Amino acid sequence: MLVKRLGRVEYESTYAAMQAFTAARTPETPDEIWIVEHPPVYTLGQAGKPEHILRDVGIPVVKIDRGGQVTYHGPGQVVIYLLCDLHRLKIKVRELVTAIEQAVIDMLAEHGVLAERHDGAPGVYVGEAKIAALGLRIRGGCSYHGVSLNVDMDLAPFAAINPCGYAGLKVIQTKDLNIPLTAHEAGEQLSQHLLQQLDKQHG
Repeated sequence: MLVKRLGRVEYESTYAAMQAFTAARTPETPDEIWIVEHPPVYTLGQAGKPEHILRDVGIPVVKIDRGGQVTYHGPGQVVIYLLCDLHRLKIKVRELVTAIEQAVIDMLAEHGVLAERHDGAPGVYVGEAKIAALGLRIRGGCSYHGVSLNVDMDLAPFAAINPCGYAGLKVIQTKDLNIPLTAHEAGEQLSQHLLQQLDKQHG
């Protein structure tokens, strides 16, 4: 599994690169994890309802092909994209989602924070507040898109949307939980936990 640290990159070019990578891959192509940050952008999933964007705050909206509704990406949030061949890993989509959520839960547990899943609402929560959002697309048995973890960012843009389609859903970040990490450091830690979880699922 190759881990690529791409730094702060535009959302749309990264999205196009994920699609191109997935379309071109063969059964021999190594899986990749991409660690990025994005400039401010709202992304609206395939079945996403535009009415979940409550007002225009000048942030671009990009319609994309992952599952889920609308979310926000911005500086200070780490996004990890998982470009994986599920057939080769011998895992199902549900197991991949579980592995991603567990990686976030384990990482936060290392910092003394209890995080959990909520039934029927993918992602990871601390109490009622969402700290990590998750959305995937599977094409030809291979995944792309991934998980975003709020680290040390301006959370205000979340107030202009119903995050993940839930009105009034609170969002939280690791900084608010007294976890002194930069987005870069959080990306390093989370990617290690993701590799461990994928190894476990595969094993």
